[in-house]
Amino acid sequence: FTICIILLSEVVISILSTYLFFFSEIICDPPHIPNGVYRPELSKYRGQDTVTYECKKGFIPEIHGTVATCTRDGWAPAPRCTWKPCNYPVIKHGWLYYSYRGYFPARVNQQFVYYCDQNFVPPSQRSWDHLTCTAEGWSPEEPCLRQCIFNYLENGHTPRREEKYLQGETVRVRCYEGYSLQNNQNTLTCTENGWSPPPRCIRVNSGGKCGPPPPIDNGDITSLPQSVYPPEMIVEYRCHTYYELRGNRNIVCRNGEWSEPPKCLDKQTCAISEEAMKKHHIQLRWKHDRKLYSRTEDNIEFMCQRGYRRVTPHHTFRTTCREGKVVYPQCEPIID
Repeated sequence: FTICIILLSEVVISILSTYLFFFSEIICDPPHIPNGVYRPELSKYRGQDTVTYECKKGFIPEIHGTVATCTRDGWAPAPRCTWKPCNYPVIKHGWLYYSYRGYFPARVNQQFVYYCDQNFVPPSQRSWDHLTCTAEGWSPEEPCLRQCIFNYLENGHTPRREEKYLQGETVRVRCYEGYSLQNNQNTLTCTENGWSPPPRCIRVNSGGKCGPPPPIDNGDITSLPQSVYPPEMIVEYRCHTYYELRGNRNIVCRNGEWSEPPKCLDKQTCAISEEAMKKHHIQLRWKHDRKLYSRTEDNIEFMCQRGYRRVTPHHTFRTTCREGKVVYPQCEPIID
């Protein structure tokens, strides 16, 4: 009889436990999400309540979706944040030494060697450096910075030896008496595009007036020349017959200086511009000029920019200026 009572008690307890498990109210504590935050923030949650969570910078949800539901077994799916892998980096003004895309997405702490384009250097100012995948993304954030060379100051005191500055750095300069930098500044700042303002001191004691406009080859101004021009005066140029004007035909008198005059070129002259070379990922083989003017029948040699390889045949990289036109070769990124 005692055994029967014990067995009956166990059955009753089992039934009650099952009843309580399935029919008692479901309560969840607030979710614990390292490296994440959630909404709404409550002290307790009832069954079927949901929270929406997001991960902090450098982390992503472990599974697809950002909503978790309070269930009898706890939060489902479990809200977790994991390190965000680093995708293939696009390095502005630089390239990876070995760019095999099978290595990406990269794991945290993985490193890759990279180089910078001409006139740009890593923050360490070495010839190369490492790009590291971190929880916050690639480091350094700006792998390639402009390096500005200060070795000459027009109408001012030039340094005794060449000085190098990184993007964002400034240098104080001294102009000759009666001269000043643009906008009366006394410092140059190294920017992504080079020195700002340009390292050139302009006359400031002339009351802003200008002398005669600068002469140009194969062209002249359209108005009668004067000995003195007032500030903001505009002068127009024109080219002689058989010559074509390149640049802005109007120049302006500002701070006692004329803006840059145009050029008058033979109509069959080829203008090799920086924009055209960037478009085809090429550069001049023997020069570092941003622009080149070549006459008809002149030969021009190109090469691929760093990190690029030939698409068009080898012979196309030595081309000829013909009747003012030139056919550019083409390069493409190196992807192993």
